[in-house]
Formats: sequence, C-alpha cells, structure tokens
Amino acid sequence: MRVSSAGTSTFNERMFTLVVVGLQSGSQRRSEQRINVAYNQLQATVQRINAAGGRIQSVTAGGAPAQATPDAPAPKPTPAKAAAKPTATKAKAAKPAHNSVPVNLYKPKSPFIGTVTENYSLLDEGAIGRVQHITFDLSGGDPHLEYVEGQSIGIIPEGTDAKGKPHKLRLYSIASTRHGDNMEDNTVSLCVRQLEYQNEAGEQIKGVCSTYLCDIKPGSKVKITGPVGKEMLLPDDEEANVIMLATGTGIAPMRTYLRRMFDPSEREKNGWTFRGKAWLFMGAPKTPNLLYDADFEHYQTEFPDNFRYTKAISREQQNAKGGRMYIQDRVLEHAEEIFSMIEDPKTHVYMCGLRGMEPGIDEAMTAAAAAKGLDWSELRPQLKKADRWHVETY
Repeated sequence: MRVSSAGTSTFNERMFTLVVVGLQSGSQRRSEQRINVAYNQLQATVQRINAAGGRIQSVTAGGAPAQATPDAPAPKPTPAKAAAKPTATKAKAAKPAHNSVPVNLYKPKSPFIGTVTENYSLLDEGAIGRVQHITFDLSGGDPHLEYVEGQSIGIIPEGTDAKGKPHKLRLYSIASTRHGDNMEDNTVSLCVRQLEYQNEAGEQIKGVCSTYLCDIKPGSKVKITGPVGKEMLLPDDEEANVIMLATGTGIAPMRTYLRRMFDPSEREKNGWTFRGKAWLFMGAPKTPNLLYDADFEHYQTEFPDNFRYTKAISREQQNAKGGRMYIQDRVLEHAEEIFSMIEDPKTHVYMCGLRGMEPGIDEAMTAAAAAKGLDWSELRPQLKKADRWHVETY
C-alpha cells in the first residue's frame, strides 16, 4: 500500500482554537478569550500568552481563519503576575545499552529455516484489505532463534526478482512475546497485511513478500533472519507507564507488550508483574479492521486500573470538527492527561505503523504540549535521548 502524507504547508495552515483566561490587555482583564491560530504560529502564540500572565484552558483543532489577535504584541507583565512556564522532567539516567538483547543470530546468507504452523485471518467480515496472523516453528536451530518483545525478524520470500536474483528480505515486527503464542519458547508470530496498490500505469501491484506470507500454507518452510532492533524495547521497570500509538499492523509490538503485561500465563512465567499504567491508542478504518481487539477489551475489563484502550475508527467516528476520526484527533482529545503522564520520568511512548501517521501525531503533540506551555520541538529530543520516545514506522 502506498501512503501519501500531507505536505508541511497543509499542517502549517491547519487552525487551532486556544481558550485563554486571565489574559491582560492594558488595565482591562478578560475572564475568557478565544484565539484562532495557525499551526506554525502556535508555539509563539502560547509563549506570548504565558508571558502576559494568561492561562490556557484548552487547545483544540479547528477554528476560523486567524485574525490579527495572535500576532499582536502581548502586554509586558509585572513580575508578580508572570506565569511560570512548566518544564519537562529530564531523565538523568544514561540510555540503556541492552547488551543482553539477541541480535542477528541468523543472517541472509545463512537464514534459519522455520516451518509455518498456522496462518489465519485477523479481520472480521466487512473489513478492508487482508491481514493474516502467521506463526513459525523455531525448533531445532543452533543457535536457538530467540528474541524479545519489540524486535523484528526478516523474511526472505521464495523465488527471484525481475533480474533473476533472489528476493531481498523484508522486516516484520514480531507479534508474539519471547515465549511464543504457545508459551513453549519455540515459535514466533507475525501479523502481515497484504500490500496492494496501483502503479503509475494503473496496474494492480501486490507486494512480493506480504503476498507470499498471506498465501503461505501450514507445513511450508520459510527463510528467517534476525532478530533485529533495540528501538522498541520495553523498560524493565514494573512500575513504568507506557503510552502506545498504533495503526494497522503497527499493533504487532503493542500486542507483545500487552500480553507480557496482562496475560496470566506470561505474568506467571516471567516473574515480571506490571504495576504501571498502559494506554493504547489504536487507529483503524473500520471496526472489523481492529486487530486483536477482543484481547485488548478483555485486558481492559480485567485490569481497569492499569490498562486503557482508546480507538480511532476513521470511517465510523467523527472528530470535533465533524471530519474523520484519526489517532491524532484522539491524542488532542486527551492532551492534558497524556502530558501529565509524560511529565513523569517513568513514562515511555511507543509509536508504530505507517510513516504517514507521523506528521499528524507530531502536530497533535505540538498542540498538546503548547497547552501546557511546552515546546514539543524541544521536548521530543529530550524524551528520545532519555530512551522514552520510541518510533518504528514504515
């Protein structure tokens, strides 16, 4: 599937409405004021409001075209009335080395040969596209192909390309915990969406590896490489907070985290009891396209104090402006709660899915940060450096 993301100018032109109280103008004090401002002026406007002694109650997407108000110079406050600007908590601990994490046990020139044990659809009737859950037996390898939650494996599809050369490997995020779906430490599972798109000539093109995997039969042999990746690893802290942002098959690593946190068999076998807060934001076009939905609903029922599940179903739900509901709209809705969590140094944020989701999430986080007087362009690198902001898009 080809993904086209909106250009930078589109995001810069998007409007936001700020509700401000206590903003001074000369000697007059207003109880409440609404200001419409474009995305690229948002941070500067917030800084002027804070400097003037104003307090931002909310930031929401939408609003009429900006008037001259946001660009007008804010009155200089007296020291007694100047608002204190909140700052993000910086983690002082060094970024973990993850030296014990297995990497590249099997490489393209000498891949592990796994056996398909199951391949079934993850979609309900009425869904768009095709997504399969595929499990491979890893028994008999020397070394054993072990992995941890948040890693990926490579798949080398059978056959050759147009030049007669073997196909190159494709990486897929692992959807099972280190113990496998069978809890016997000898399988690995993927969730794979069949790539399908039209080329410039109008021809319907299907992805080589995704089609190979979606069509594969139990008993088939598959060339597997890896594991790879240390970007999406969970913290060891049982009291960490984890915010997860996923679209489509980007749910794969999130499934591994949630199974490790809340599946009874996992909790017993790991000796690792999650006691923090986990919050999953899941984006899908339709309800039948929600992957592993029943499992997540069950976790929310069983662990209401530790797990929260928020869905953005674009073709069925509407955002505040009456348009389609996307994951960034949900982030804006819960901006205050999200940033209250982010200010806790034990909070980690994970984002996985199509690369086209990044600008929308970045826009939402900018607005959410601005509502608390924070500059997201400064905060995000701080979180990344502290190993608290994890992104894997494709």
